[in-house]
Parts: sequence; structure tokens; C-alpha cells
Amino acid sequence: MKIGPNFSSFGVSSKGMSIQRKKMDLISENIANISTTKAENGKPYQKKYLQIMQVDSLSPAPLRTNSGSIGIVRTNSNHMRLSNTPGLGEFVKSASENDKIVAEIKSDNTMGNMEYIPDHPDSDENGYVIMPNVNVVTEMVDMIAATRSYEANLTAFNASKQMTKDSLEI
Repeated sequence: MKIGPNFSSFGVSSKGMSIQRKKMDLISENIANISTTKAENGKPYQKKYLQIMQVDSLSPAPLRTNSGSIGIVRTNSNHMRLSNTPGLGEFVKSASENDKIVAEIKSDNTMGNMEYIPDHPDSDENGYVIMPNVNVVTEMVDMIAATRSYEANLTAFNASKQMTKDSLEI
């Protein structure tokens, strides 16, 4: 759903909640597969994580002043928009900058620990099994951090909702 520029705070908070939910889903999957020594590819389960990036456009934008024009560099083409009026122009923050955030699922290719379990069906000739590279303590800490971030975004969303509601009562 496209959220207009007057309600861009809703878009920012909802995008943050969506990303944190995806993080919590991946963490849950990692914890569920902590003992999976043979995945679909025949190798031990590889830890998954969410890589979050913002697609930036580093193009110079002209800025008009009373004495002429100068060039400035924007880190994101949607951060500032200049109107066609002379002078400094009007700066408008675009609500579509949330659409430029990309969350990509990646696999951690580090090797897991080798444990001596001679009775395990996936053990080698010496009795060692390569375990997944998932650490339950790290995953739980990441889960708590993702939960707190989700709650912070939810609080910001509710605050924006309350401000919008209060402004309609004026």
C-alpha cells in the first residue's frame, strides 16, 4: 500500500516492523534447525540472516541560490526535492524512500563445530559429525533485539496515529 507524504511516518514504522518480523522468522528457523546435520543439499544446515540495505542514488543535484547555482551531492535522490521556484526552493521529504530498503536473506557459510557422536547416522568413519553453525545463545540475543526493535517501531506507529488523530480534532 502506498502511503502519502503526509503520513510517511506510518510507512517508516510499518517497514521497520516488517523487517523485524522477517528477522524473527529467520531466527526461529535457525533455532529449529540447530540439530539438522543433513539439509536438502546433503550438508549441515547453514545459519540464515537478513541483510538490510538501502538503495542509494549518489547523483549531484543543482541548488539554486540568489547568486547563481551550486552543486550538492545527495546520498539519496528522495531526501530532498527542489521546486522549480527561484531561490532556495522547497525541500520535501519523499514518502517513497521506504520502498528503497531491500532485505535479502543470506546464508552464513562458516563451518559448524565437529562433535564426536559415533552413534549418529551422519558421523564420518572417525565418529565425528559436522553440526550446523547456529549458536542458540547468539540467536536468542538477536531475537530479543529484534523484538525490542519491533516494539519500538510499534510505539512510533501508535504515536504517529495518535498525533494524526489529535490533529483531526483541531
